[in-house]
Amino acid sequence: MENKSVWLKYTDAEKKKAFAFADEYEEFLSVAKTEREVTEYIINDIEKNGYVEFSKAASGRKKLKAGDRVYFCNMNKALVMFEIGKKPLEEGFAILGAHVDSPRMDIKQNPLYEDGDMAYLDTHYYGGIKKYQWVTVPLALHGVVAKKDGTVVIVNIGEDPDDPVFFVSDLLIHLASEQMEKKGAKVVEGEALDIIAGNMPIKVASGNKKNANDKDKDSSTKDAVKKNVLNILKEYYGIEDEDFMSAEIEVVPAGRARDAGFDRSMVLAYGHDDKVCAFPSYKAMLEMKAPARTSCCILVDKEEIGSVGATGMQSRFFENCVAELMNAMGQYSELSLRRSLAASYMLSSDVTAGYDPTYASRFDKKNVAYMGRGFAFNKFTGARGKSGSNDANAEYVGALRRVMDEAKVQYQMSELGAVDAGGGGTIAYIMALYGMNVIDCGVPVLNMHAPHEAISKADLYEVYKGYVAFLKNIEMP
Repeated sequence: MENKSVWLKYTDAEKKKAFAFADEYEEFLSVAKTEREVTEYIINDIEKNGYVEFSKAASGRKKLKAGDRVYFCNMNKALVMFEIGKKPLEEGFAILGAHVDSPRMDIKQNPLYEDGDMAYLDTHYYGGIKKYQWVTVPLALHGVVAKKDGTVVIVNIGEDPDDPVFFVSDLLIHLASEQMEKKGAKVVEGEALDIIAGNMPIKVASGNKKNANDKDKDSSTKDAVKKNVLNILKEYYGIEDEDFMSAEIEVVPAGRARDAGFDRSMVLAYGHDDKVCAFPSYKAMLEMKAPARTSCCILVDKEEIGSVGATGMQSRFFENCVAELMNAMGQYSELSLRRSLAASYMLSSDVTAGYDPTYASRFDKKNVAYMGRGFAFNKFTGARGKSGSNDANAEYVGALRRVMDEAKVQYQMSELGAVDAGGGGTIAYIMALYGMNVIDCGVPVLNMHAPHEAISKADLYEVYKGYVAFLKNIEMP
């Protein structure tokens, strides 16, 4: 079986819709680069479309009913949405799941130091990255600083055209003969990924100067560049050096998502993994109107580091949300909760490897996702011998084929790469622990985990169409 490019099948009207959807997505990507920003963006949008935070919707012991739209927010970093259907919840959900965190660098808790007349912020990289890709590119700071008095300062520096940007330096090629002999994993060490934050020393008032000859006792100019940075942070953000201890500041590539290619058929941007699945997932939920089966969208944090922590998929947050929802509808029991989860169907969406002819040997050409050929399904992921994989049942794959074909969604079956080349995992195996039918799927991407990744607008739009069809029509024969 060989699929052709979706672009060859699109009418002018369909192409226009695909481009318009990509425009919305580019705007989303440009302003929502962190899990907190994604969550805030989506909540603002879904509340305009009838979604109500669960505790407000269920206040006064109000009984929820079919057609109600509610959401749960987990620590401002994860989100679960429900469009309540007509069937009892015990008959299960149609679930779209994706993650909203992306590889990046995080500012450490004691980060600011000076060396060589330059101020640095020490970082710890997050997720699997090729460290050498993150040097010399313009970087921005996104995050929050939680102060002792309970106030939270929002940090966003590097995105406005008038903002400064930051960067990690690299050794000049003229002196890099030894560096160039190193393996890729060692070309740039993790502890070398410190961003340069300033070079201007603070000026000391003339009245405060000490004897110029008494250099050993003169501390007024010690760490003068660092002090100047702290003065700026104090002036503009009210942040002290100690406030970094309770800060979450992420270092991400600066700049907006951009059209790519002469034909503008692709999007080059930071964070496609996995916002390219999160965006169409929540947008598909907005298309539901009291479906037969309750629709659900799960957007979680921490997938890039194993889905751990309170905001990751391994936490009990989703399970607790389902229990709360069932209770608010008068349908809760421990057995009903277990039955509802086991009876559910899920698309566990994450990016997959798009075929790159430059590195053809790392792929099986017959079983790889091609850019522009539509929605990519991975019956299994994992590494080498399917280690760590959820392997979807054939019957479930057959049901999905029917749904996609009836909705005229172009899709392709794929693997992440050649059998012994490596591999990767998603949240699918975690949800499969409930006994539900789960399959991995998503959008093919080039440059995965790099500062700038690439996707096809056609694949994005076909995924969106596929999500809508799934939510409306998924049933086993």
